[in-house]
Amino acid sequence: MSDALSKPRSTPGTEPKPPRPVPHSPADDIPDGAQVLLAVIGIASAIALLVWGIPKGYHWARAQDWHHFTQWAATIDRPVHTYLAAHTTGLPITAASAYVLWQGIGLGSLALSWATGATGARLTWIAYGAATAWMVWDSSPATGRPVATALAALAWTVGSAFALRGLSLRPVIVNR
Repeated sequence: MSDALSKPRSTPGTEPKPPRPVPHSPADDIPDGAQVLLAVIGIASAIALLVWGIPKGYHWARAQDWHHFTQWAATIDRPVHTYLAAHTTGLPITAASAYVLWQGIGLGSLALSWATGATGARLTWIAYGAATAWMVWDSSPATGRPVATALAALAWTVGSAFALRGLSLRPVIVNR
């Protein structure tokens, strides 16, 4: 019998493929001694940060004048609190509960939008910003309304850089 007849027949395209090479890791190029040295330096840096850096940062933060930041936050926060207090009269929810819900929904939608990019969370973030700007406009003194609303819009815009990251208005074209 000839060798051509004794070999098993295979259909075209099903020939066994050679095994894939093992992926190369960048850590394979670093000698073991250098890896140990990098680990020791990393652990020493973490210990130095915990022992020296965090207390220094804490003392620095306590020595700073945060008055400008607190004024800016109060420009947004107080009108929202006033708006909720005025418009929850007669409702089963208290103004304090509505205020806590407002804060929680804002932080939750910001975090969910950033972490998941979910459409619902992003739409909630957009509605939250619009509602906040409206509450600031409605409850701020008449002479300061434009500035207070602009500060609220700027704060919401800064948050939107995180909440709406990766959002594109370009159409997605799928070629099949």
